[in-house]
Amino acid sequence: MRRRLPGLVLIVLCVLAAISGWDSDALAKDLPFRQGEKMVYQARWGFVSAGQSVIEILPDQIINDVRTWHFSMTTTTNAGMDLIYKVREHKESYMDLNRMRTVLYKEKEEGNHPRDVVVTYDWAKGTVTRTENGNVGDTISIPAGTIDPLGLFFFIRMNRLKLGDVLEFPVTDGKKHWDTKATVVRKEQLTINGKTYDTLLVMPDMKRIEDVFKKKDEQPDLMIWFSADERQVPVKIESKVIIGTFVFELVSTTF
Repeated sequence: MRRRLPGLVLIVLCVLAAISGWDSDALAKDLPFRQGEKMVYQARWGFVSAGQSVIEILPDQIINDVRTWHFSMTTTTNAGMDLIYKVREHKESYMDLNRMRTVLYKEKEEGNHPRDVVVTYDWAKGTVTRTENGNVGDTISIPAGTIDPLGLFFFIRMNRLKLGDVLEFPVTDGKKHWDTKATVVRKEQLTINGKTYDTLLVMPDMKRIEDVFKKKDEQPDLMIWFSADERQVPVKIESKVIIGTFVFELVSTTF
């Protein structure tokens, strides 16, 4: 079955909020995530331990008079992996708490490929502007509801996943935008650090997204295993990048 995020349930909640005067806090309680959530992942490059990644929801921020979710992802390779491919990357996504569209996206890399990126979304004009290392790029038009690469993980979680679903949503990194499709491919049972999870494997169609995962000649494959429960936590993430495949497995979570 094909659906467009955020899905019928969230649309109904938004309408009810407008009619009854619910605030955004009430709406947030109906989502599978909330402020304070923190997920820690152990990274592997093939069979080699590669480092750690942390995804968390920080306190809400007001950006251009809009109250936003503040999502954060920090990835750090360990000393051994640094000798091959050093990563010190921090991403931040600020998404409108009521509409779940991105307002601001930041990406800072201090590893092998240093860069400082700020992507500003102007919803009054329907445009986005990317500034990289102080250089302002072209302003491009984007469709309604466009999100950023980090916000993608939370946007998928907003929808109650079912086997066979195809979720459609626009994504941009500030250079171009793409209509992305995420397919719920199959059910899998995973055991990570001695803990067993029933999961749903989701495969976003990332073939035309450039530079999101640092792969240039051939676009990366991305697979995300979400827990098949009410939280729908990403318990495993696998991505092909320039130097091979990185796997991120959940080792701890707070909620």
